[in-house]
Order: sequence, then structure tokens, then C-alpha cells
Amino acid sequence: MKKVSFAEFGGPDVLRLIDAEEPHAGPGRIRIAVRAAGVNPVDWRVREGQVLGAHPTVLPSGVGLDAAGVVDEVGEGVEGVETGDRVFGEGADTYAEFAVLSAWARMPEGLTFEEAAGYPSVVETALRVIDQVGVRPGETLLVSGASGGVGSAVLQIARDRGIAVIGTGGAANQEYLRGLGALATTYGEGWVERVRRLGRVDAALDLAGAGVIPELVELTGDPGRVLTIADLGAPEYGVRFSGVAGSVPDALAEAVDLIARGRLHIPVEKSYALTEAAQAHVDSQAGHTRGRRVIVVRPAA
Repeated sequence: MKKVSFAEFGGPDVLRLIDAEEPHAGPGRIRIAVRAAGVNPVDWRVREGQVLGAHPTVLPSGVGLDAAGVVDEVGEGVEGVETGDRVFGEGADTYAEFAVLSAWARMPEGLTFEEAAGYPSVVETALRVIDQVGVRPGETLLVSGASGGVGSAVLQIARDRGIAVIGTGGAANQEYLRGLGALATTYGEGWVERVRRLGRVDAALDLAGAGVIPELVELTGDPGRVLTIADLGAPEYGVRFSGVAGSVPDALAEAVDLIARGRLHIPVEKSYALTEAAQAHVDSQAGHTRGRRVIVVRPAA
């Protein structure tokens, strides 16, 4: 099969499309013929060799966590799914023609494979950080870097829980953020005062790693009510860095429910071919994403 891999840590240029042995579904796992794979910041952080609190990366390594596709192998002990089912979920080395998933759910009706591939890690992260920062119904959550995949999910999930949201993003994404139910403002000079004019901030999330941790602590008045998924230096301010995944099966089930109720939609901003994985990483690292980026492995017939 074809698979994106890297044999050394470095920039996007270390990614190679190689011929590799197909993986197979072990106990408690399924294998899918991948139709699309999600592009996540963790993908390029691992490629660079960043230490994120997960298992060490063994080189050479594949790339990718999220995927959507068609089940073609079911491992021992797995129930409730069979070959031919359309699923989305999380596994390993998903920038490939076949991938083994460790967590999955049936794709909600109406979603394309490209759309479905953008949800698993994003929704798991969004649910985890909302819970960890301790924001409650009736409070206001500030989201720095709100227009990306995780931000898009956080805004919608928070609103579904009765939490007011303020989102910061680029000038071109202000209407997008408002469309997700947020009070929106731009980042850049004067952004703290602009946020203050929008209302009280009870808790804050840093999703972009833009060096705003001191300001988020100032706005909330409590480092314990600030959390980041992108700034490894945050602990020096007493702010928690959340890089460890929670329960992906539970997150997928909640994603299915939210999508079915029309409470969650994450648009695909751009799609790439397997041969364009390096460019997908370049674009992901540049930020300013509205929604998700995905790699299309097998175009829909």
C-alpha cells in the first residue's frame, strides 16, 4: 500500500510517500480502507520531534491519527461492526491506503468521508478541554485561536451546554465565528481591551500557542481557569498544558449525537492528495484555518 512516512525529525520536506506492508487488525481493533484522513497540529508536532507527553516516536514513523473509511478487517473480540461499514475514528498512521483504528463509530448520515475524517481528535480535544477548564453553564469562555477545527468544535459544544463564548481570530474569520454563536474580536494590538468590552471572562482556552498566556490569566484572574493545548511554556504561569487524550469512544459517541441534532458542523477548508501531505503540514503550521484540513486517500466514486 501507499503510506506517508518520515525517517528523521524535521520540516515538511522529511515526509515521503512510500510503499509499505499493509497493517492488520489485531484484537479489539478494526482495519479500514481509508477514504480520508484528518490533518491535525499534533501530526506536524510529532514530525518535528516535539515531546508531547505521549509515547516516544519510533523512526521510521507513519503520520496521522484520524480517518474515515470502509471497514475491511475486524479483529478478535470486536462486536457491533462488520466489513463494509462506513466508520470514522482514531488510530495510527492514517495517511495511508489502509489503517488500523483503536476507536471508531459509524459515520452519521449525511456526512462525506472528507467531513467525517475531520472530527475524531478535534471533538475529543474540545470535550476534554471544556471539561478540564471547569467552565459551567451561565459562565463565559474565552477561546484564543477559535476558528480552527478544535475552536470550531469548542464554540459549538459550549453553546450547546449553555456557556457563552468569546472567540478571537483573524479579521477574515469574524463572521465565521459569529455564525458559530460567539462574540468575536480580532487578535493583535489592543485585543485584551476589545475582549473586556465584550464582557466578563470566567475561563479561557489557548488553542493557537500565540504567546497569550499572561493575558489570559489577567482576563480570568486565575491561572487555574486557563488551559492550553498549544503552549508548552504555559506551566511557568501556573497554567495547565493538556496534551493527553481522553476517552475517544465517548467523544465519538457525543460527536454523533451533536451532529445528528444539528448542533455541530465543522467545515472542510481544504483537501489534499496523499502526495500533498507536506503542503498540508505547511498550511496547518501557518494557522489561520477555518474548520479542518483533510487528506483524500481514495476519492469518492
